[in-house]
Amino acid sequence: MSRYSGAGAILAAVRILAVDLGDVRIGVALSDETATLASGLPTLRSIGPRRDAQAIASLVREHGVGEVVLGMPLRLDGSLGPRGEQVTAFVERLRRSLRVPVVPWDERLSSVAADELLAEAGVRRRDRKSRIDRAAATLILQGYLDARKAAPLAVAGGGAR
Repeated sequence: MSRYSGAGAILAAVRILAVDLGDVRIGVALSDETATLASGLPTLRSIGPRRDAQAIASLVREHGVGEVVLGMPLRLDGSLGPRGEQVTAFVERLRRSLRVPVVPWDERLSSVAADELLAEAGVRRRDRKSRIDRAAATLILQGYLDARKAAPLAVAGGGAR
C-alpha cells in the first residue's frame, strides 16, 4: 500500500506543471506530489507551438504530471488581448496532445511580481532576465495550488477564460 490512502489519495499524489508561455522563453514550474509547493524547473527556449507542445508533453511524461496549468495573460480588465488569444490557441493544442487536464490560469502581473521578488532577493538586473520566466511560472503555480487548497470547486472552472 502506498503512503497515501483514503479518498484524497489520488489527488494527493498528482504533480501539477505550470507553464508561463513566452515568445522567446517558456517558464516552467512543478508541484511536489502533495500539490502544496511549487518549484521552478529549467526554462525552455520557445521553438514554435508544435515543438513547444512536444517539449511540455515530454515534461508531463518525465515527471508523472496529472494536470497542466497554463498562465493566461489577461488584460487588467479581465479581457483577452492578442497575446491571450495566442495562449488560448496553445491551450487547445495542448488539450489535443495531452491526456491530462490543461487549465488556463490568470497570470496578470506574475512577471512583474517575479521581477520584484528577484530584485528583493538581491539578484542583479542583468541576471534577472534569465530567471524571471522560471520565477513567474513558480508564482503562477503557487497561486493555483493555494487557490485549489482554499476552494477546490472554484478552481475546477479554470480561473481564467
